[in-house]
Amino acid sequence: QVQLAESGGGLVQTGGSLTLSCAASGRTFSGYTMAWFRQAPGNERQFVARITTTGGTPYYANSVKGRFAISRDYAKNTVYLQMNSLKPEDTAVYYCGAGSRWESRPDQYDYWGQGTQVTVSS
Repeated sequence: QVQLAESGGGLVQTGGSLTLSCAASGRTFSGYTMAWFRQAPGNERQFVARITTTGGTPYYANSVKGRFAISRDYAKNTVYLQMNSLKPEDTAVYYCGAGSRWESRPDQYDYWGQGTQVTVSS
């Protein structure tokens, strides 16, 4: 069992930066692919970025490639999402997920946090 808790969201102006954190509990953190998704009102949950169990080459949605960076700290059982050059269309609730497969579909993830709101003003 893995429990996830996101933090770091907030209100930022266009072009600004935020770093989201996802703290995981449970001794098997290192055994999961970790990913970030986001969901805007009225929209489906959308893949943002994922990172392997070994912290290898991450994978990004085209909409965030070059602006966002995902990383994981095994000592702290935490996954991060560094978000730069933020745009109003990045506004959403951001969720981290833990799964056993290297996938971008949200239904492939077994555990979720409660989400953290990111709002980018124009």
